[in-house]
Amino acid sequence: MYEPVFHIVLLEPEIPPNTGNIGRTCVATGIKLWLVEPLGFQVDDATLRRAGMDYWQHLNWEVVPKWQTIEERLKSNRKWYLTKTAKQSYATVEFEKGDVFVFGRESQGLPRELVEANENTSISIPMRTDVRSLNLASSAAVVAYEAVRQQTLRGEYSLPIGESPIG
Repeated sequence: MYEPVFHIVLLEPEIPPNTGNIGRTCVATGIKLWLVEPLGFQVDDATLRRAGMDYWQHLNWEVVPKWQTIEERLKSNRKWYLTKTAKQSYATVEFEKGDVFVFGRESQGLPRELVEANENTSISIPMRTDVRSLNLASSAAVVAYEAVRQQTLRGEYSLPIGESPIG
């Protein structure tokens, strides 16, 4: 199992293919995936595994029963809360190894009280107002690859290009 360079937390995810696709992105980038219950699916759901394809066995992931578990287990890690209501763009942040990216449910996003309590570390992905939101898996990929890009530019991380990480 790989040592995670970042962490993605899905707070009460509802749609298995989104989680499966995010899992695939995590394997590709060396990010650990955390799923906070309740989940809108079973972790052995065929659609979850199909979206993650044959990469799921290589994923560093964990299911935890509640948000407080994340706060305890990742207490020393910086947390970034992804929400369309944030005034700060993800593109303006200098990410550091170990950072945590927290995403809410597909239908409702992050709880308002969580965003309000973490206003200084809430970030958004800029988009036109004609769009209510981006797909969760797309949002996670955008932020994950920006964080990896920054680490790569600083020489703190590298991904092999053109090679299979699975072998």
